[in-house]
Amino acid sequence: MCMNSSTPISSSDFSYSFSRRRSSKRHNVRVRHLKRWRRSRRGAVGASKMMVKDGVAKMEIKNLKLYMENQGIREENEKLRRKALLLHQENQSLLAQLQKKLCNSQTT
Repeated sequence: MCMNSSTPISSSDFSYSFSRRRSSKRHNVRVRHLKRWRRSRRGAVGASKMMVKDGVAKMEIKNLKLYMENQGIREENEKLRRKALLLHQENQSLLAQLQKKLCNSQTT
């Protein structure tokens, strides 16, 4: 609005336009901040969900590796048990043979 214009400006027109403009700017600023805040929150929630998903995937992979390692240990343990059983049986038979020889040598 020009100060040197010939038409007088009423105070009601000026205050109406000023207050209207001011409230709309304030409203837009609030909305912009709200939109920015919502976007940042959505990004933060999305990022945390991704971190959780990544964490779950890493845990599942680690769990699978540990499971496979555990299976290998179980198989090796079973082989060692069989071997120990065979050695125990062999030891028992050798001990029995030794006792027979000792009994035979003492009687003769």
